Amino acid sequence: MPVIAIKILVGFVVGILIGLSGVGGGVLLLPVLIFGLRVPPLMAVGSDALFNFFTKIPASIVHLKKGTVRRKVVLALALGSVPGSYGGVKLLMHIRSLYGDGVNNFIKTAVGVLLIVIPTLLLFQKKIEDRVTTRPPTMKGFAGMALIGLVAGFLVGMTSVGSGSIIMMLLLLFYSFPPKVNVGTDIVHAVVLTGVTGLLHFRLGNVDPGLVVSLLIGSIPGGLLGSHLATRVPMLWLRRILCTLLLITGARMLLA
Repeated sequence: MPVIAIKILVGFVVGILIGLSGVGGGVLLLPVLIFGLRVPPLMAVGSDALFNFFTKIPASIVHLKKGTVRRKVVLALALGSVPGSYGGVKLLMHIRSLYGDGVNNFIKTAVGVLLIVIPTLLLFQKKIEDRVTTRPPTMKGFAGMALIGLVAGFLVGMTSVGSGSIIMMLLLLFYSFPPKVNVGTDIVHAVVLTGVTGLLHFRLGNVDPGLVVSLLIGSIPGGLLGSHLATRVPMLWLRRILCTLLLITGARMLLA
């Protein structure tokens, strides 16, 4: 099978899994790029960030039209996440200038940790949602959101992972918005964060445009199919299986 066809197929499968499970594209795609397609981790991070930017745009438009987005929360998060992302990318470049290809080992370790932390949080998401009591955000709350954005942006700049999952969990834990608002706000902010991160990596030559295009060609129909099948598949068990596989992958990255 030609290499481009394999990349399109990978995008298609990842798109289906995103549509079926709601698990973020970054956390699903990055391990496949690194282990499956043998993309150098630094190039995988940049390409993954840009891929996530394009895949989140349609969903963000839908949520904006439905009114399930807290725009002030998006702004508060972005005030932290944009400089955080810049800091994460700059750290990678600093490590590369000091250790050359050693930056790829650093990325593998960072991603390995996140692939253990994020699936663990996802496994408890339903229990967290069940305990949610809606509270209106205060000015102190908005400052806290900017801090959440700063931490998440830094991690995304380094790994491209967490633009959705980490921020959504932290919003659930600390601010307790209704689930639909939480998801919509998170997705719109993720467009901003992955757009900035993808652009930073693109300018530094850390993006493979051909890879991104191939993945998108597959992921768009895959996402539509996954969304269509979502009501026909036991989603809870699918999420548990995916989270278990991600935990194993994270452990493998740390032990490699």
